[in-house]
Amino acid sequence: MSTVHAILRNRLHAGLFEWNGRSYVGTHQPLVLPELWERVQGVLDGRQANKHRRAKHNFAFSGLIACGHCGCSIVGEIKKQRYIYYHCTGYKGRCNEPYVREEILERQFSDLLGRLSFDDEALEWVREALHASHADEKREHEGAIERFQTEHKRLQSRLDAMYIDKLDGRVDATFYERMSTSWREEQTRCLREIERHQTANKSYMDEGVRLLELARNARRLFERQEPREKRRLLNFLVSNCSWKSGELTATLRQPFDLLAETTLALEKGKAVGGIANGPSQIWLPGPDSNQRQSG
Repeated sequence: MSTVHAILRNRLHAGLFEWNGRSYVGTHQPLVLPELWERVQGVLDGRQANKHRRAKHNFAFSGLIACGHCGCSIVGEIKKQRYIYYHCTGYKGRCNEPYVREEILERQFSDLLGRLSFDDEALEWVREALHASHADEKREHEGAIERFQTEHKRLQSRLDAMYIDKLDGRVDATFYERMSTSWREEQTRCLREIERHQTANKSYMDEGVRLLELARNARRLFERQEPREKRRLLNFLVSNCSWKSGELTATLRQPFDLLAETTLALEKGKAVGGIANGPSQIWLPGPDSNQRQSG
């Protein structure tokens, strides 16, 4: 493990080298992008920081935020055995970004998640739009299911007809085996697609409502959770976090970014005359939304 750790810590792999205590960009071809190398350093640094403190401290934001000045990771550190400060790792050289208290980062993350909050009236409006959209989504899945069922029946008719031809001697056994194997494989594919569309159709509304509830309560959940759970929630909701000159910059992941835009539009619409003046199209979960939520 020590050998692997040394390899991961080696700047040469990112196209850098050190000389007389300073870091330089080499002329050799890097094995990995500098951004990826920095992310790895943040993870390793976070693990090292927690190695001797695991029983007492779990930094919520270490390795989650990049320094807006140099791009290195922002990591946590205990000061005076009670205060948690975050600072740039400085892997690219001395960085002038000052230390920041954890409470400041937490407050700015909380404000970001607050963009997802909306009242009961807005929630009902979004749910109604979700139900209306589900009707279109359901028709698409039902249409696809019908097409694959028709194709499955057509292939079965071919198999039945060819079996009769085989019994009557109009086709030989070798040809029958080759064609029947191919058609049965196509039937299996049709059944898989039918099952996929049936599952997607069933989960669409359930998933949409769950994501709405999570978004609506994200800020409250974040403020009440332990550091490890805070980190898990942020990894699920946000990306591209950076800290520069006292300001946090982050991007809400899909579909929460669109939901935040919808929430803002609803608030503006209500301010000028009611929800009816809000957006005509809102965020809705797509068929691949499950895959989007691991990333």
